Parts: sequence; structure tokens; C-alpha cells
Amino acid sequence: MNRQQGTARRLDGTVSVITGASSGIGRAVAQTLADQGTAVALVARRAERIEALAAELRTRGGHAEVFAADITDEPGESLLGRIVDRMGRLDTLVNAAGVMLIGPAAEAPLREWRRTVDLNVTALLELTHAALPHLRKAAQTSPRSVADIVNISSVAGRSAYGGAAVYSASKFAVTAFSEALRQELGREHIRVSAVEPGAVNTEITDHIRDGMRQTNQAWYASMETLQAHDVADAVGYIVTRPRHVAVAELRMLPTEQT
Repeated sequence: MNRQQGTARRLDGTVSVITGASSGIGRAVAQTLADQGTAVALVARRAERIEALAAELRTRGGHAEVFAADITDEPGESLLGRIVDRMGRLDTLVNAAGVMLIGPAAEAPLREWRRTVDLNVTALLELTHAALPHLRKAAQTSPRSVADIVNISSVAGRSAYGGAAVYSASKFAVTAFSEALRQELGREHIRVSAVEPGAVNTEITDHIRDGMRQTNQAWYASMETLQAHDVADAVGYIVTRPRHVAVAELRMLPTEQT
């Protein structure tokens, strides 16, 4: 028996792209994966935040590059081309960018629905499509002989909730896409995983419209929520599994969430 088969594998010599890296889960994932030895490409709209994060990671001995972009605006092929041109390869894609604009459907501005679908679904699909040729190459040339896509979904992608119709729809799409893609790509040693957290203490509730925001934040305050690094730990676990182990889906909740 190969003693290495069941052990975690560090990410030295690889490149990881993390979207939504300016805050919350994306930021925590970048920190966690950089500590595992990967070079990280930080993608977000807020350039000053990812510049500060890159500086922090470099002081800790990491390799981080900044790619300021709105992934709902810049085509995925263009963005991935910029990243690979500068960093040389792509081994792991973490689609962490997302928005949660919730409230009763009849009262919702359509611009919120469009924003939700554009960011949570369309941008994720386009970026993943653009990444596939690079991930195929990485699976053949990587020190780990495997490549990874990790999509941050939600428990709302498994159970629909009143007041979150379009958000739930977007996360159902992410979870379904992840599983179908996993089945297509597994034989090529490209692993596809969906992480489905419950309530996480991040900025995501700040963007909910007035009235609903206060109600939602009060619900978060009623329990000990997950922290961004709890979700990042899950992502770190997934991508450091040995080549023959794929975590298709990981659902995680605050202990108190029902």
C-alpha cells in the first residue's frame, strides 16, 4: 500500500485563482491556500483591498498577485488570460464571489434579480468555462497530478426559502452545475466541489435593501454564526486531498442554525 495515498498534499508549485478575494470567504480562502504553498491570484473589484491582502500574504512568505476586475463585466477568457500570462499556469479555481439580495419577490427590484444571476451564476459559469483548458493542462503537469474547481454555493442551494427566491435559484444552479461538471471531468482528474455554508459572518448581509437587511442581521445576531475562516478551512481540506479523493459536496452549518 502506498503510504502517501491517504495524506494531505500541500499546494507548492501551483497557482490558485480566488474570486471575491477582497472580503469574507474569498479573502479567508486566499489566506488559507497561500499558507498551503500555492501562489494566489486575487480577483475582486476593490483593488485597494486586494492590494492590502497581497501585501499581507507576501509578508508571510506567500506569493500573491492582484487582478482588479468586475467578473460580471470582464469576459472570463480575458481575465484568465491575464492571470495565466503573469503567473504561468492555473491549478485551482475558487469561485467565491457572490451576492445575497433577498426579500419578498413581489417587492423586489428587478435590478437585484439581474445582479444576483449575473454574479452568482453567469460570471461563475463563464469563468469556469474559460478555466477548463488551463485546468486540463494542470491536471497533467501539476506536482499533484490533479486540478480543482471549488464553487461556494449555500444551504439555500439545497432548500429554497421564502424571501430568497432568486438567491436560492442561483445557488441551486451552482450546486447542480458543480455536480454535473464533476461527473464530466473526474476521469481527467479535475475535481469539482460545491461548498454549501449556512449563516456566515461576512459583509454579504450589508448589501440587502433597507428593512430586510435589519431583519436578516438580527437573525444572524441570534446565533453563533460560522466565520469566513471556517469555510476557508473546508476549502483547504478539499483541495489538499490526495489525487484519488474528491469531495463532491460539503454542507456546513452553525451548530445553532435550524
